[in-house]
Amino acid sequence: MLNRIRRAMSKELVTLKHQGEVAILSLNRPARHNALVPELLSRLVSALESDDCRNAAALVLRAEGRSFSTGGDLLGFQQHRDTIRDYAHQLVGLLNKVIIGLHSHPVPVICAVQGQVTGGSLGLLLAADRVVISRAATITPWYAEVGFSPDGGWTAMLPRIIGRQNAAHWLFTNASHDAQTCLALGLVHHLVDEDCDGAALSWANRVAIMHSGSIRRSRRLLNSGVEWLTQRLEAEREAFVAQVQTEQAMNGIDQFLRRQDHE
Repeated sequence: MLNRIRRAMSKELVTLKHQGEVAILSLNRPARHNALVPELLSRLVSALESDDCRNAAALVLRAEGRSFSTGGDLLGFQQHRDTIRDYAHQLVGLLNKVIIGLHSHPVPVICAVQGQVTGGSLGLLLAADRVVISRAATITPWYAEVGFSPDGGWTAMLPRIIGRQNAAHWLFTNASHDAQTCLALGLVHHLVDEDCDGAALSWANRVAIMHSGSIRRSRRLLNSGVEWLTQRLEAEREAFVAQVQTEQAMNGIDQFLRRQDHE
């Protein structure tokens, strides 16, 4: 269904296209599993603030390649180890802006998820109204394994959806939850065998034919009062920045990247 859109893709880190009244926002860094870097997040912020995105009837957030997104790019942290505090502060701050931008967006947000979701990229799902996920997808925190502190709403938003104890167990054990488990927890809403893009577009088109005033006012009321979320995400950023500077975290980055090199 998205072949025409894929052919139009450029080398931009984020692309914004339209299919009818639906805006389609795509992460486009597939060679790095759409891992998050400041440049990509900055482009997401700009796209979410654009009239092209805000004037649509619905928004589909998707990703190119095998994975939806594997969180903050550890290579970026390693390359900025001499200025890692400033780098982490910027990166998580931009991620928080994206999450708030999705949460406060005027139209419904549908997330199409395939492959891996790790780390702070979970926040993109948490801020959506509906999450369509491929049966082969997995979601893994990785914080306790690498030596990071949670960001992306793992402590700010996830417990409100799946409960505090479920969130704690997931974070503390670094469990890799499959799509069926995420569905049972209420984190995702629709499982598909392969075409999560098509399923997400189908739901978006269903919303797009409704009266726009009703849909926009409903979403505004459902997501009103973002002060609590802003404060909780900022607390995550402060904790993340403090932890990423530790020897434990720096060693974790190096060890993880060495394992990747040997795979």
